[in-house]
Amino acid sequence: MSDKKIIFSGVQPSGNLHIGNYIGAISQWAKLQNPKSEIRNPKQSQNSNELIFCIVDLHAITVPQDPKVLREKILEVAALYVASGIDSQKAHIFVQSENPDHTYLSWVFDCILPFGSLARMTQFKDKSMKQQEGTTVGLFNYPALMAADILLYDTDEVPVGEDQKQHVELTRDVAERFNRIYGEVFKLPEPVIQKNTGRIMSLSNPMAKMSKSDKDPVGTINLLDGRDEILEKIKRAVTDSGSEIVKREDKPAISNLLTIYSIVANTEVENLEEKYKSASYSVFKQDLAEAVVNFLEPIQKKYREIRENPEYLNRVLDEGRDFSTSKSSKKIEKVRDVMGLGR
Repeated sequence: MSDKKIIFSGVQPSGNLHIGNYIGAISQWAKLQNPKSEIRNPKQSQNSNELIFCIVDLHAITVPQDPKVLREKILEVAALYVASGIDSQKAHIFVQSENPDHTYLSWVFDCILPFGSLARMTQFKDKSMKQQEGTTVGLFNYPALMAADILLYDTDEVPVGEDQKQHVELTRDVAERFNRIYGEVFKLPEPVIQKNTGRIMSLSNPMAKMSKSDKDPVGTINLLDGRDEILEKIKRAVTDSGSEIVKREDKPAISNLLTIYSIVANTEVENLEEKYKSASYSVFKQDLAEAVVNFLEPIQKKYREIRENPEYLNRVLDEGRDFSTSKSSKKIEKVRDVMGLGR
């Protein structure tokens, strides 16, 4: 019996991908590629996972986007996926809007989901409060599209952050509801919350997660930030009262910096606490900044190489799109059949 699992996840091409995205998501996806395997063609292996990583540009337009910037960001995210270790020979990378089956299935789900199920979603409440009269129907329907993204591919597992867990739970609910009405069509996916990596918080507000939408540019370390930008951001990162460099609940700012340092330097927090037990914050920050620069350098080098070869990047996305549509079309055909849609 095959151990292969279908794993789906994605990132919006809005804002800049930052070190929190890399640590909490993209690097974790790369680890799912069975790097220790000696198999020449992992896509054909009965024991390797089928990995599907999407650039969810339709989700990005729930808030206004500059068309030229959005198109550039789509390519930027795709290149950063590959530069960060996603191997197109072991995973499928595609752009959400290039497969119309996603919006087709989203509409189907809109027609069976109770209004209250979407109204209760925490992210909608939070974002609509910020946008107020600018809130769109698309933002309200976001979870239905996310459910379609996941269920089109018979996904087994969805690696997500804690803030997205509720959306995967809604995905399971809509799958169960559809299956009750029309018969067994959709597999129920499981959310997979990464527990073994520290949550990366904003440099300017250690009580808030590092975010692409942060209004304070000092709060995020972007994957494509230059050396001077990184040094300046870490220099300006907030710290706690006192001078101890220790990871404790009452020192959230230094704890966050220690978490980042431990990951980029591949060492334990305890080792860093020992190393800097008599050091000043400024010395600690300078060393952390150098460690981050060194950590991002190979990713940025690979990124530049990929962007200088647009034919390669387009081929990766074309292959991902073709895989996506070939797989999703079978699911849509089944949906149409059981619902009596079309001829």
